[in-house]
Amino acid sequence: MDNSRHHFTPRGARSQAKARALNLRRMLMAAGLSALAVAGAIAITALTPGRAQAAALDQFKQFVSSTQSAKGAFTQRMVRNDNGTAKVVNTSSGSFVFSRPGKFIWTYQKPYEQVIQADGEKLFIYDKDLNQVTTKKLGNALGSSPAAILFGSNDLEKNFTLKEAGTKDGLEWLQAVPKSKDTTFDSIGIGLKNGTPVAMELHDSFGQVSVLSFDSFEKNPALKVNSFSFTIPKGADVFEN
Repeated sequence: MDNSRHHFTPRGARSQAKARALNLRRMLMAAGLSALAVAGAIAITALTPGRAQAAALDQFKQFVSSTQSAKGAFTQRMVRNDNGTAKVVNTSSGSFVFSRPGKFIWTYQKPYEQVIQADGEKLFIYDKDLNQVTTKKLGNALGSSPAAILFGSNDLEKNFTLKEAGTKDGLEWLQAVPKSKDTTFDSIGIGLKNGTPVAMELHDSFGQVSVLSFDSFEKNPALKVNSFSFTIPKGADVFEN
């Protein structure tokens, strides 16, 4: 057996690694990427109709058509329904940058450093604490996953049913329901303001919600040609899926 490909870490470290892997799986890998790893307001309240600037669908279509790339910061909170009360069970934060279609870097900076990166052809998941990289061919795996909302192609209505979801917390909300049955998410809420996504709510089939809020969202920044090329860190174990 090649022991160089196995980490003999304390049980606590292994538990933390599993928790981080689940966190990643819930956000980015929901559909075709679930074999590897993938998330505003905290309270989970009904979306009540209201009036604001422009309808969410119009804002979202404008965002998709006018935004080839973007970068910014995010905060992710996992919310669980505990006997009728919404309870935050996990909070993380970091940064992101993407270029459509299928190129992105999603970096968790707190509480643990971890990177999910795609160069348009392959997906890389890097756990800094374990110095471990897992790779997979990207293919059409974004499909109906939450990642497709930000990082996928412009034909979202091919994979999602989109409809207006009213106004909440000063945002116009759009509901995206995956057409594919091969996904762990029932619906995805997208909160928009001034033509930019400000929040996302990922409702899964287990009754849990991942709430994402975005800050410092910059559309179409200047990016280098090799911005999304991944370099294997020195000494890292690499696992191909």
